[in-house]
Amino acid sequence: MGSYFVNEVTVVGIQPSAHGVGLVDLTVTLWCENAVAGAEPVWDLIRAGNLNRTGLWHDLAPEDRHAWLSVALWSGEYQRQGRPDTPAGQVFTLDGRHIVDRDSFYCAIGEAINGPGGYFGWNLDALDDCLRGGWGATAPFALHWDSSAEARARLAERVPTGDGEVSLFDLLLEILEERGVSVILR
Repeated sequence: MGSYFVNEVTVVGIQPSAHGVGLVDLTVTLWCENAVAGAEPVWDLIRAGNLNRTGLWHDLAPEDRHAWLSVALWSGEYQRQGRPDTPAGQVFTLDGRHIVDRDSFYCAIGEAINGPGGYFGWNLDALDDCLRGGWGATAPFALHWDSSAEARARLAERVPTGDGEVSLFDLLLEILEERGVSVILR
């Protein structure tokens, strides 16, 4: 289903389990750098088989979108189930109507490339990594960005670069195009 790396696991409680005779429930403390607060409801969707349609992240609060991306990353192998990247030359459609900030962009592009709950980066460096292959799509490919004018207005945040500052929207376009993605703004 997914995984996190954990360390420093200490059992702090043990009791008979309600799930069967001879079973026990453990309470533990542990260290886990990658577990993000708010991720449990997203894991619950996967466990129940309900992460099966697009747009489930649309109404999430900003901090919950970040948790969504965490689960998308750590459940990625489960979601893709060993499928190879789509071949070069494919056309993907990015729905920009619900892109209101960085995290919502990554939720939307993950869904556009890999379907419901899909991952395709959760920061600029991760997006660049995904564009190099192994995360669902092989460049070159085309990305039809619907409602791009709305997304451009919402991704106006200034981001420092080696040449000064650019809008987040323009930086995303630059990264995509540098990696062989033909972006068609619609």
